[in-house]
Amino acid sequence: MKIVNSSGKKKTAVARATLKEGKGRVRINKKPIEILEPQIIRMKVMEPILMAKDHISNMDIDVNVRGGGFMAQSVAVRTAIARSIIEWTGDNALKEAYMDYDRTLLVNDHRQKERKKAGGPGARAKYQKSYR
Repeated sequence: MKIVNSSGKKKTAVARATLKEGKGRVRINKKPIEILEPQIIRMKVMEPILMAKDHISNMDIDVNVRGGGFMAQSVAVRTAIARSIIEWTGDNALKEAYMDYDRTLLVNDHRQKERKKAGGPGARAKYQKSYR
C-alpha cells in the first residue's frame, strides 16, 4: 500500500498530511473537511483538492495541524495537501497549475512575527511624547 507524507508551515502552524489509497475522504484533525468552520477556511483548504478533482477520487487524506491561528493553520493545511497530491501523482501539469494559481500551495511562507523591542508598544512603533 502506497503512503505519502508531507508537511506545510505558516508562522507557527505546522500541518502534517498523510495520503493513502481510499475513497476520496479528506479529514483535518479527524474531522471531515465538509464540516470545517468558518466557511472561508473550508474554501481556502479546498482549493488544491478542487484543482486536482480527477486525481483525488481514489485517495484518503488525513491532516494533523497544530499551532498558530486558524488562518495560518488553513494555509499550512493547503500546502501540505497540495504537496502530497503532487508527490502521489507526479503530475507536472498539475504542479504548474498550482504554481500559476498560488505559489504558497507548494512553497512554505517562511515569514515570522517580528519580536517586540523596548521603547514601544510593538516591534517597530515607539511611544509618543509631547513637550507641551
